[in-house]
Amino acid sequence: MCGLIGYNGSEQAAGFIFTGLKKLKYRGHDSAGLATLDGDRLQYKKDAGKLEEVERRQHISQLPGHIGIGHVRWATHGIVNRTNAHPQLDQCSNIAVVHNGIVENAFELRRRLETAHSFVSTTDTEVIPFLIAQYYNRKGNMLAAISNAIEELHGPFAFLAICRYTKDKFFACAREMPLLLSCIPTGCIASSDANSLPDDCNQAYVLDNGEIAEVTAQNLIFYDRAGNPIEKQPETLMRQIGAIYTNSTEHYMMREIREQPYAIEQSIGQNVVDMQDAARAIKEAQNVIFTACGTSRHAALMGRYLFSRVGKRMSEVIIGSEFKYFSEVISWNSVVIAISQSGETADVLDGVRTARARNAKVISIVNHSTSQLARLSNFVFPLKCGTENAVAATKSYMAQITVLALLSHYLSGHQHDIIQKIKALVPLVELVYETNLKHAESLARNIAKHNVCYFIARGSNFHIAMEAALKMKEVSYIHSEGMPAGELKHGTLALIEKGTPVVAICPDDYTFNDTLYNIEEAKIRGAFIIGVSDKYHSVFDEWFKIPKVEEILYPFVAIVPLQELAYFTALARGVNPDSPRNLAKSVTVR
Repeated sequence: MCGLIGYNGSEQAAGFIFTGLKKLKYRGHDSAGLATLDGDRLQYKKDAGKLEEVERRQHISQLPGHIGIGHVRWATHGIVNRTNAHPQLDQCSNIAVVHNGIVENAFELRRRLETAHSFVSTTDTEVIPFLIAQYYNRKGNMLAAISNAIEELHGPFAFLAICRYTKDKFFACAREMPLLLSCIPTGCIASSDANSLPDDCNQAYVLDNGEIAEVTAQNLIFYDRAGNPIEKQPETLMRQIGAIYTNSTEHYMMREIREQPYAIEQSIGQNVVDMQDAARAIKEAQNVIFTACGTSRHAALMGRYLFSRVGKRMSEVIIGSEFKYFSEVISWNSVVIAISQSGETADVLDGVRTARARNAKVISIVNHSTSQLARLSNFVFPLKCGTENAVAATKSYMAQITVLALLSHYLSGHQHDIIQKIKALVPLVELVYETNLKHAESLARNIAKHNVCYFIARGSNFHIAMEAALKMKEVSYIHSEGMPAGELKHGTLALIEKGTPVVAICPDDYTFNDTLYNIEEAKIRGAFIIGVSDKYHSVFDEWFKIPKVEEILYPFVAIVPLQELAYFTALARGVNPDSPRNLAKSVTVR
């Protein structure tokens, strides 16, 4: 991980690649580097740090040549340092590689190769140029060398490779990882993310199954994993819309919180026939299983509730990384609903591939229609919420629960009613954003003094407590837990002491009174209670007021002030909310 770009054309490659890498920063990274070919000279520079820091120290954008490859890394194998940054080279510095993914058998390959070669990094990536070099020395052909090398690599990968002996081209290869290629007026490009492609690039080829591309300045030539020529057709790219409120705030996270009314409006517009067919498949299935990770899993919990309450259909939610341990129950008569902002989440993709192998139907709710998840799905419902740059998901979550609300009502046949109700929600989400903004900023200064924070709720609001806790821990580094309010007394109450913040999502619905009992339990033990409700109660020490809405719609308005609270708490603690430490936007490794 986390992002790679290659270019071959009439422009200076390093400058072109550096511009593209800047568009990948949102995915999270801890080092960066570039390699170029200038005639038969292979040159490279890399370092640990953010892209701008690396540029300031190493001037990577100034490398000469018209062929190059670049990378921003988020460490998975090997500590963060200059040596472990990409590109990685073979022992003679003839071949350079940038790589996303994991070489699962890297340890075994290193042990075999180190009898003849000296490794300098502790990354799994370094075995790739060493393997390619080994086969190139035998065969004298880069295509054959790559084809042989990938047969020895276990796990998902995407990589770009340049060689000083093939000075007019670079090579691209991918298996179960995203890699797009396209021709533009000034040359040909490869990238792991459509966001880094030029704005006027509307079509791209997608590599998969170990396919290899030979990239010249004029065209793209494709081969299967064995090195046999193949024909491929380009796919149309659905370009993501950029931030709407580009000048309103300093950070992407707050811009994207602000854009949630727009996200709702866009995501409600789904293909009617696909919705009807997907709903039919769900109703006819023996098993209906959601799979997702992180914020998307919390949206899935909302989906499970909506399917039960509205669609009268029981379903289960399984965390993406745990899915394979339950795969025995998947069959041709199962429907798997996979939710992912990026569509490249490795754990989710593993589960979906398992489901497809067992002939299950797959429904995906995803923000990137050219993603691997979308290509593996029988039905795709795009979020349409635009590029989400902050690592912590906000507007994509709002779009996900919008699509799930719509799909659940297709199950019941009341889709027209929910469309009108959700449209009526848009100004209310705008209202709750505006009315709680200053209060959230003020309250955050108190929360920031604590090291723990608890979020409780019941019923359809339970997943909001979990999502709010995730936002708080992601961006402020305060340990936070979200739980059903009734579970507070089964252990967590022992941790409550004077001043401990407890956020209670308790709108005036069927859960209100039961949640109040649990709030009182925490209150008498010294908790500082923050209520999120459309109805004030004296037990609240502070109150986020939300509009009165229908019971199943409270999550749409309740989450907004809690996103704001997390954002301002991060600022109060001196943390950049857009780029939390140790986290990446798109988790493409297991």
